[in-house]
Amino acid sequence: MRVIALVLAFVACSSSGDPPTQPPPPPAPKVVEAPKPVPPAAPPPAPAPEARKLWTPRIDDMATFEAYSKEIGGERFGKLVIDVKTDAVYYFDVDIYKVHKDFIFQELYKRPRTKEANKAFDKNYGETKTDFMMVYLVHHIALDMWTFAFWDGDLATAEHVRRAYKRIQDTFFLGAKVKFRPDSPHQEAVARSLKDVPVVFNDQLYEAAPYHAFNKGVAVGVLRHIPPGIPESELTFDPNDIVVLHAPLADITPVAGIISETFSTPLSHVSLRARGWNIPNIGLKNADDKIAALAGKTVYFEARDVDYVLREATPAEIAARDAKAKPKPVVLPVANLESTELATLATMRATDIVKYGGKAANLGEIVHAKLSGFQVPMGFGVPFHYYDLHMKQSGLDKQVVAMLTDPSFKDPAVRKQKLAALRDAIVQAPPPDELVTAVGDALAGLTNNDDTIGVFCRSSTNAEDLDGYSGAGDYDTIPNMKGRDAVVHAIQQVWASVWNVGAFEDRSHAGIDHGKVYGAVLVQIGVDATAAGVLVTQHPTDPTDERNYTINAKSGLGMSVVDGKAVPESLIVSWYNHGIRVLSRSTEDTKLVFDEQGGVREVPNPDKGKPVLTTSKAVALADAAHQLTRVFKSTKLDVEWVFAGDQLYIVQARPLIVH
Repeated sequence: MRVIALVLAFVACSSSGDPPTQPPPPPAPKVVEAPKPVPPAAPPPAPAPEARKLWTPRIDDMATFEAYSKEIGGERFGKLVIDVKTDAVYYFDVDIYKVHKDFIFQELYKRPRTKEANKAFDKNYGETKTDFMMVYLVHHIALDMWTFAFWDGDLATAEHVRRAYKRIQDTFFLGAKVKFRPDSPHQEAVARSLKDVPVVFNDQLYEAAPYHAFNKGVAVGVLRHIPPGIPESELTFDPNDIVVLHAPLADITPVAGIISETFSTPLSHVSLRARGWNIPNIGLKNADDKIAALAGKTVYFEARDVDYVLREATPAEIAARDAKAKPKPVVLPVANLESTELATLATMRATDIVKYGGKAANLGEIVHAKLSGFQVPMGFGVPFHYYDLHMKQSGLDKQVVAMLTDPSFKDPAVRKQKLAALRDAIVQAPPPDELVTAVGDALAGLTNNDDTIGVFCRSSTNAEDLDGYSGAGDYDTIPNMKGRDAVVHAIQQVWASVWNVGAFEDRSHAGIDHGKVYGAVLVQIGVDATAAGVLVTQHPTDPTDERNYTINAKSGLGMSVVDGKAVPESLIVSWYNHGIRVLSRSTEDTKLVFDEQGGVREVPNPDKGKPVLTTSKAVALADAAHQLTRVFKSTKLDVEWVFAGDQLYIVQARPLIVH
C-alpha cells in the first residue's frame, strides 16, 4: 500500500510603514486581563496501521488468509505462486492482483506483458513449467473443507501436484487439512494416479455439501412440506407457498420459494422456473428435520451464498409482500392465423415468430446464419393456423371460453380436472383433413419418403422462448414419431400441452391472456443422441461472467437432463481460453435411446461414471454457443444440444431469463 503525504506550506506576509513624525501619545493605562484557559493538549495521533505487503511467504493463521483471499459464491479463494527453480512461495493479495499472471509480471518478473512475454509465460500452464506453478487455495465454507487446485486448463503433472502439496504443507497453517481438487478431465486422470496426496473430486464436494443456493432471493410465504410418494399429477400449489420437496419434481407451478432435500441441477426445469420467477431456490439436506417447527407458518425465507434465513415473518414483512405491485403482464406476439404453409427451417427467419412460434423461428435464424462447427436438424413448422382451425372445427374454442369464465375454475382442483378434460378432447378430436394432407407432403419431403426415419414434434407456441418469458418446460415434446398418422397424432398431443396445468399456472403468474395463446409445432428429424443436455451462457454463481458457460450433460437423449431427478455431468467451459472445470459427473444407471418401433425406451448405461463429454466436445459446444450469442445479439442464452458421435446439433436457443 502506498501512503502519500501531502505537505502544506504556509507563507506569512508582513507590512511596514514610514516612521512617525509627531511625538508619540502618552502611554495608555495598562489593563491586565485574566489569563485565558489553555485547552488540554490533543492526544498524539494514533500510529498509522502498518501497510499489508502485497504478498507473504507463508500463512500462519486464519486472519492472514482472509486478508489475502476473497469470498465468492460460498467459497473463499486464495492464490499462490511457487517458483519451480527456488521453491519460493508467494501468497499474494487477490484484491490487488486478480490473476496469477498479473502478480508475476508486476512483482516477480518486473517487466511489461508484451505479446512475446505472454507467449513465453504461458508455457507455465503446460506439462513442462519453465518458471512457476500457479495454484488456488480454497476454503469450501459450508463443508469446512480445504482444497488446492490448478487452473482447469493447466496440464500439471503428478509431480507438480506432489510438489505443490508439499510446499503448502510447509507454508500454510492448515496444510494437514488440504486436499488436491482436480478441475479438468486431464487433472482427474492425474488425481487417480496419486497415492501420496489426498484427493477430493468436485462431484464429491457437491454431494457432501449440506446446502446449495440455486437462486438467491427473499420471499414471504407459507412453509409447506410436500410428503414423499404423492404422484406429481395430484399435487397443486399456491403462489404463496414456500415448498419443501423431499424428492425432485419434473415440474412445478408458481410458488414463492423452493427448498429441496435432494440436490439435482441448477439447469433443471424447476431451477429455471425459480430463476424466471425470481424466487429463492435452495438445496438443503435434512430440511425436514431442520425446519419442521415452522411448517404451516408464514415465514421469511432468504437464500444466500453460503447459508439461508428461515423464521416466522413479522406483520410488517407480510404487509410488504401483500402491498408489492404485480409485475407488468407479458404481452404475446400477435399470432398470424392466416398462413397455411408448412415452411422449412431453411426458409424461416426470426420475424416468422408470428406464424410458427419462437422455437422454430429462432432455429430458422440459426440456419440462415450458416455457422460452422454444428448442425441444426432439418424440419418444418406447422403454423398457428391449424391449431386455430382444429379448435374451431371441433367446437373446442367455445369450450375454452366457457372454461375460462366459469367461476368454479378458480378452484385449483377443479381447474386441474377441466384442463385435463380439454387436453383429452384436443387429442381425440378428428384433425382437419387439410392438415393431414399438408403434413404428409411435408414429411415426405423431410424424410425422402422413408417411414423408418423418426421425427420429434416439439412445441413452438407464441407463449414461450420470449424475452422476459421463456416458458421452459411448459409444453410437451413427442420424440421419435414415424409415419404421417403418428406424426399428426403427436401434433395434436403438442397442441393439447398448451393447456398443461404447469403451462396455465405459469402463464397466469406472468399475467398472460390465455385466450391469445396459440400452438404451433416444430417437426424435426430425430437425432439418436449419444449425449445431450443444456448450456446456459453464464457462470453458475456469477451472472456478470460472460466468458464461462455452464453445461449439463447426460448420456443418451437429453430429455432426462431437465427433469432434475438425477445429477447430470456439470461443467464450466470457457469460450475465451477453452478451460474446463468439472463440477460433477453423472452416475446414472440408465439412459434413454430411440425405440425401433417409435418413441423412446430406457436401457442400462454402460458408460456410468465415465465423462459424458470429452474435452474437445465441451469446447466445441462452448464455441458454438458463443457464435449463437452473436446471431441473437445477446450474451444470455439457454441452448439445448445433442451429440451423435462427434457431430454436434443445436436443437433450441432462447433468451435466458436473468435477474
